[in-house]
Amino acid sequence: MMPTYRQAGRTAKALSAAVLASALLLAACDSGADGGEQSPDGKITLNLMTQSSPLAPADPNDKLINKRLEETTGIHINWKNYTRDIFVEKRNLAMASGDFPDAIFDAGYSDYELLKLAKDGAIIPLNDLIERHMPNFRKVLEEAPEYRAMITAPDGNIYAFPWIEELGTGKERIQAVDAVPWINVDWLKKLGLEMPTTTEELKQVLIAFKTRDPNGNGQADEIPLSFINKPGAEDVVFLFGAFGLGENPDHAVVTNEGKVVFTPAEEGYKNAVKYIHELYKEGLIDVEAYTQDWSTYIAKGKDHKYGLYFAWDKSNVTGDNGSYEVMPPLAGPDGEINVTQTNAYGFHRGKMVITSANKNLEATAKWVDQMYDPLQSVQNNWGTYGDETQQNIFEFDAENNMLKHLPLNGTAPIELREKTSIGGPLAILDSYYGKYTTKPDDAKERLRIVKEVMAPHMKADHAMPSIFNSIEELERLTTIETDLFAYVLRMRTEWYQNGKIDEQWDDYLKELERLGLPEWLKIKQTGYDRAMQK
Repeated sequence: MMPTYRQAGRTAKALSAAVLASALLLAACDSGADGGEQSPDGKITLNLMTQSSPLAPADPNDKLINKRLEETTGIHINWKNYTRDIFVEKRNLAMASGDFPDAIFDAGYSDYELLKLAKDGAIIPLNDLIERHMPNFRKVLEEAPEYRAMITAPDGNIYAFPWIEELGTGKERIQAVDAVPWINVDWLKKLGLEMPTTTEELKQVLIAFKTRDPNGNGQADEIPLSFINKPGAEDVVFLFGAFGLGENPDHAVVTNEGKVVFTPAEEGYKNAVKYIHELYKEGLIDVEAYTQDWSTYIAKGKDHKYGLYFAWDKSNVTGDNGSYEVMPPLAGPDGEINVTQTNAYGFHRGKMVITSANKNLEATAKWVDQMYDPLQSVQNNWGTYGDETQQNIFEFDAENNMLKHLPLNGTAPIELREKTSIGGPLAILDSYYGKYTTKPDDAKERLRIVKEVMAPHMKADHAMPSIFNSIEELERLTTIETDLFAYVLRMRTEWYQNGKIDEQWDDYLKELERLGLPEWLKIKQTGYDRAMQK
C-alpha cells in the first residue's frame, strides 16, 4: 500500500538520518569564506546545468528526490535543465562562451572532453576535495579500489565524479550483452514452428512470418524482422556472432590471446553482412529499419507487429507479457555458436564536473558526496518512494533502512525511471543488494538471461577494460573514429541492401587503412596491454 504523505515524511526523515551529520555540515558552511551565494532564506545556492528526459519535469526541483535533497542538505540548486536531444549542444556552448555554471550534473563527458577541459582550465582537479570533504565517496573507493584507478587520468588527477552500477561480474555482468533478440512465440505456436537454432532456420521462420499470416488478420502487415540501424541495444548485429567474432558498438573485440581486433575488417563480419542481405532480398526486414528512431520502433512494438526484434528489455518495446521470449544464440553455417561480449560496464567517468567558476567548492563537494550515500545512490539511479502523485519505484523499509523495489504492474521500467530518477554521479556496488536495496525484477530477469542463455556461448574470455588514455592518444582516436566509424556504418547499410560486399571488400579494406585503422589498432592494443600490466 502506498504510504500517506505523513508516513512518507516520516520515512523520508528516517532515510535522511544516515546522512544528517554531513547535511548539518553543509548547512553550516560559511558561504562568505567559501565564496558562494546565499538565497534569502539563508540556504547556499549552487548553479548547476543538467539534462533529463522529456518525460521528466522541466524543473528538476519538482522531482521528489531533489526536494528531499534540498531539505536534507540545506542547499538550493538553481538548475539549468535541457532535454537530452539538445543538452550536449547547450553544454558545449556554455563552456565555450565562458559562462560557466558552478558544475555540470549528469554531464556525460567523454575522456577526451574531460582532459581538454582540464587542459584549458575550465574544470578543476577533484583529488583534494575528495580527500577532505567526501567520506561517502572515499568509502566507495575503499571498498572497490579499482575505481580509483579507473577515474584517475594519466597525469594523476581526478577530473570528474563517476557513475557506477554493478550488477553481476565478468561474462555474467548485466552489460555483457547489449542487444537481446526477442521472438514472437505466439506466432511460432500459431504456425507450428520450433524455436530456430541456426541462421538458416531463422531465415525460414521469418519467411513464414511474412507469408503465412501469423497474426490471423488476413493482411500482410506483419514485420518479420526489425531493428534500429546504429550501434546500440536495438541493432541487428547480435546475429553477427554466428559468423565469427561478431560485432560491438565500438568495433573492438579482444581475443583470448590478448589481441585487439577491429571486427568490421574480419571475414566473419563480411559473411554476416551477406546474411542480412539475404534477409533483405526476401523482404523480411522492416522498411523503416534504416531510418526509424526509438519512438517509431516502440510504437510498432506495442502493436505486436514484430516477429523478431532487438532490445535491452522487451518491456520497453512489446510489454511484459508472454508473447515474446528470448531467442537463444544461433549456430552459424559452420555450426559454431558465439555470443560477442560487449565492452560495456556499469561505469562512466564523466558524470559530473566542477568548473573553475565555482566559488563554493567545499559545499559543492559535500553536496556531491550525498550522491554516494548508498540509499541516495539507489534512488538517483532508479527513482524513489512515497510519491503520492505518481507510481513509485520503491517502498522504504524503515526498520531495515532499505529500499525495496515495487512491482511495475506493466509500466515500462525506463519510462518510470526517467520520470523520477535524477541520474548523475552515484555508486551501486554488488554488496548493496540485500543490504540497502533489492534488485529490480527486470534486472533479475536480464541477469538470468545473460547467465543461462548468453554467457555459456561467449568464446572471448575478456572484454576491453575501461582505459583512460592520454590526451594525445585520445586526440588521435577521436580524429580517426569520426571518419572511420561513419564509413563502416555507411558501407554496412549499403551492403545490407545492394549485396555488393564481395566486389567492394578489397577497396573497403584499403579505405579503412587510409582512414587510420593501423594507428587505431596500435593505440587500442597499447592501452589494453598497459591495463593488463596494472
